[in-house]
Amino acid sequence: MGILFKNGTVVTASDMIQADVLVEGEKIVTIGQNIPSRGHEVVNVRGKYLMPGGIDVHTHLDLPFGGTYSNDDFDVGHKAAAFGGTTMHIDFVIQPKGGSLHDGLKTWRKKAAPAQIDYGFHLAVTDLRDDVMEEIPSLLAEGVTSLKLFMAYKNVFQVDDKTLFRAMRVAAANGMIVMVHAENGDVEEQLRLQLLAEGKTDPVWHYSSRPPEIEGEATNRAVVMAGMTGCSLYVVHMTCVPAIEALRRGRALGYPVMGETCVQYFQMDKDKHLGAPGFQGAKYVCSPPIRTAADRTILWQAVKDGTLQVVSTDHCDFWYEGGKGPWEQWSKDHNGGDWVEFEAQDPSYRRPGKELGKGNFAKIPNGLPGIEDRLIVMWHLGVNGGKISPSRFVELNCTNPAKIFGCYPRKGAITVGADADIVVWDPKKSHTISAKTHHMRCDYNLYEGMKVKGVPVMVYQRGVKLVDGEDWLGKNGQGQFVARAPHAPVL
Repeated sequence: MGILFKNGTVVTASDMIQADVLVEGEKIVTIGQNIPSRGHEVVNVRGKYLMPGGIDVHTHLDLPFGGTYSNDDFDVGHKAAAFGGTTMHIDFVIQPKGGSLHDGLKTWRKKAAPAQIDYGFHLAVTDLRDDVMEEIPSLLAEGVTSLKLFMAYKNVFQVDDKTLFRAMRVAAANGMIVMVHAENGDVEEQLRLQLLAEGKTDPVWHYSSRPPEIEGEATNRAVVMAGMTGCSLYVVHMTCVPAIEALRRGRALGYPVMGETCVQYFQMDKDKHLGAPGFQGAKYVCSPPIRTAADRTILWQAVKDGTLQVVSTDHCDFWYEGGKGPWEQWSKDHNGGDWVEFEAQDPSYRRPGKELGKGNFAKIPNGLPGIEDRLIVMWHLGVNGGKISPSRFVELNCTNPAKIFGCYPRKGAITVGADADIVVWDPKKSHTISAKTHHMRCDYNLYEGMKVKGVPVMVYQRGVKLVDGEDWLGKNGQGQFVARAPHAPVL
């Protein structure tokens, strides 16, 4: 007995077809017209779209950053993702300073124990010693095929050009992909120190410390290195005209370079959001920063013409008003001790959040909530807005992520033999986005009050229903680690 989806419209990266879809066990086994229903559980999806589960390739769950940790973990964050139609994500393992890459993997595998959706790992390299360089090829046996290096966050994550170039050479030799956070961290440090010295401490000055020029310069530098080494390069969270132009130049030259942007950069505005009254702008602090209308225009053009291949979230949420409970006294007593131990001892503890940056924008934890809202916001702005087709929507959010990161066609497609990760999408159903109803562990929503049309109404992962309307049917431990293959295509 299988599950038979009847009377729906299957949306792929290239087509929209009226078809039935039969699932047996964890796999899609038949796609066709008028499949006999005898012996199967029938799900009537007339008037609905059947799309592959979304894949968010850029998330930071339970991430230590800026004196705290991001709120969502592999339990709550997974539930929120599924309610938004995302059935797989790839999270960033952070190599501990002085430790090995496998030390980081060990920590993140433990974090992932309560997983409710499928997941993979990128490895963020922060300390590329010679022994760590030799360790890189061993990641392939772990199903990890992507490295991330930071060109920003000086004295925290940033690597120098020599390190980035060496890592690209090793990655290229092993069919791996290098991802970069492209901002010039040395220049950012100088700008930040100058702004603070001038008393410019409000959230809006975060933008001035990380202007488009330093993102464009770093992107160009990484693109040139990719061309020299032959390493597949993926530039994360691209936001602005100079960065997109640098990527376009590289692609025109035939370099193996690709890029993503994030859903928030299509909607948020520097003046309206970062410049909100009081401390409200802290809600929108991320890096690179929220940009301007001109940048949003070029981002739409880039996803339409193929310069950008993926839309993700960079999901990394923090409380706007954290620090509830005994945080202040504990901080004084422990001066940077381990919050995990304290949290376990005191259930009333609430992780500190954006308020850490009151009086100093540089101390606002960088990151935004988005894992639940990505698909519905992109559908509303892109498809309903006439900017992209339903097929391009699937390509950007499902199929391209799977292809680039080595898990296609198991993931990212409704095709025979693929995992039955299926989203039943109602293009006519309306919804108002709000922190009151979202499932993320966050006390605000970027899109508060936004009325959208087109939402997931049922979500299946490997043939198991996770979401049915407002009902959650998932279970801890149900999510699986997805090992990925090297030598993935450059799209």
